[in-house]
Amino acid sequence: MVATILRDPREHAGKVYELTGPRALGMTEVAQEFSKALGRTVTYRDVPLQRWRTEVLANAGLPQHAEQHIATMAQLHRANRYDRATTDVERITGKRPLTVEEFVAVRKDFYLG
Repeated sequence: MVATILRDPREHAGKVYELTGPRALGMTEVAQEFSKALGRTVTYRDVPLQRWRTEVLANAGLPQHAEQHIATMAQLHRANRYDRATTDVERITGKRPLTVEEFVAVRKDFYLG
């Protein structure tokens, strides 16, 4: 979607788009989509935010502003602030958005390392 916008940015100046998949998913559903794409069981485990920030995020080697941004997004997810799906991706690109399963499947090597 970003590439489409950058090809002709004048048309998009001042507009806000939401990058969503075709449907809203809870974290358990996201884990199920990963499981299907990777051919192995992936489970969602709710970890307290501060513990996750200390044990995982702080050790990711990210710049402080990126770490803060990701932590804020995690809080917003927990509050269901991203619980929606839009038609923005398809309207701008002319292509339907990928499901989580499709996105992960084409990047399987990244996730299986």
